[in-house]
Amino acid sequence: MRVRGRAAPPPSLGRADLWSLLLALACVGAATVVYFLWFTVANATTVALSYLLIVLFVAASSPPWVAVTTSVVAMLVFSYFFLPPIGAFVIADHQDLVAWFAFLCVSFVGSRLSANARDRQREAARRRDELACLFDLSRDVLLVTEGAEAIPQLAEAVLRRFRLDHVAIFLPAATGFRRFEAGLVEPRPSFATADLETVIRRAESGADPRLLPLRLGDRVIGVVGVVGPPVETGTLDTLASLVAIAVERAHFLDERKQIEVAQRSAEFKSTLLASVAHDLRTPLTAIRVAADNLQSAGLDDGDRSEQIGIIKQEGERLSRLFQNILEMARIDAGVIALERQWVHPPEILEAARSQVEHRLREHRIEMLDGSDDHLVCLDPRLTSAALAHLLENAAQYSRPRSTITVRHELTGEGLLITVLDEGTGLAATEVPRLFERFYRGTAARGHTSGTGMGLAITRGLLAAERGRVWAENRAGGGAQFSMLVPAESRPAAVLATA
Repeated sequence: MRVRGRAAPPPSLGRADLWSLLLALACVGAATVVYFLWFTVANATTVALSYLLIVLFVAASSPPWVAVTTSVVAMLVFSYFFLPPIGAFVIADHQDLVAWFAFLCVSFVGSRLSANARDRQREAARRRDELACLFDLSRDVLLVTEGAEAIPQLAEAVLRRFRLDHVAIFLPAATGFRRFEAGLVEPRPSFATADLETVIRRAESGADPRLLPLRLGDRVIGVVGVVGPPVETGTLDTLASLVAIAVERAHFLDERKQIEVAQRSAEFKSTLLASVAHDLRTPLTAIRVAADNLQSAGLDDGDRSEQIGIIKQEGERLSRLFQNILEMARIDAGVIALERQWVHPPEILEAARSQVEHRLREHRIEMLDGSDDHLVCLDPRLTSAALAHLLENAAQYSRPRSTITVRHELTGEGLLITVLDEGTGLAATEVPRLFERFYRGTAARGHTSGTGMGLAITRGLLAAERGRVWAENRAGGGAQFSMLVPAESRPAAVLATA
């Protein structure tokens, strides 16, 4: 089977063929004028050879009907002007018949040989084009990625590379099969029947030459259907093999992605469990010891107040830990909802400060207001929660009684809040990983507590507002964390008047 798809169109009468015929007749006419009127050649053999040469050239470069027409006209002119009786279409003896036969044979044989040569040339060019298409498609196969768009992209690549009219890929599904199409929608080719098994049987039996089974070894994983210009059987078989490889590769990438997701989920759960267990142990132990101390009969009022303070402080620490876990779960689930409101930026700073007040007791907080009494439209809850984690991080990595500076200002992009501390700064190798969940710097692992979720939560909360956060070292020492929240701004007086 050579052709799958629509049949090649029959040859038609083209303008180029008509021009070839007119040029051939003009050559015959020119030779007649030269020999009969100019040189008055009487040797019929010389004229016949000249005409045969013209017919041969025409046969080598034109369709057979042009060569035959030229040979008939040349023989008529030759008989009228150069064979006795001159000026009449009369065949005097058998030599004239031989000349007629020679002219026709030259035209037929020459045209046939030329047509065969042109066919072989076109066939070789078509084979080169098909091999180039297969090579390009093999590169496309390497670019097929995982996801729902992988197989539709593959169908589009086959359609584009082979300039087909329609491509459909049938793959098994839980019920029946899935069909991925590219190309013409109307009229839609009727490749398929009720189930994939029927389509595979039709493809393997050759009942429908437009259907090709997708084989991997002895296993058929699907069917590809094509409609379009003629394509060699060997090329189609190679095409089906490439499509089968691409489909299997897409499935492999999907499975690998699922495995990676499962591994990350398992690692996340294991890390979260270990981190929570570690951070729960310290406050629970402190609460238990403080509770035991409260039961002692010899405690005075000062000691009792101190133990109660410890219980409250560690209870707040536990509450903060559980809040972090809930926020991280909401970020992973993508269920964070925005509630934009018009607020003063200092209100956001105060709300964030109140959330981590217990962490900031040993530090001096300096607020720098650069909003010029403007209001901003954003989600105050998410913004203050994100800022609270930056404040808690600054307090955790700064020495006691140091100053934490919080500066906010309005830019063309929105509200920019910067938290500056007087700690040891950031290691250059650790900056790219600061906002990864559960990541804690080398200095933090030695003497501070924490789960390593704070900065990751900040990034997730800001991402929900289409904002961003970044970190850098201060010129005079310490670290600087900046968060930018896209927001509209208005003067407070204008909004109050409205």
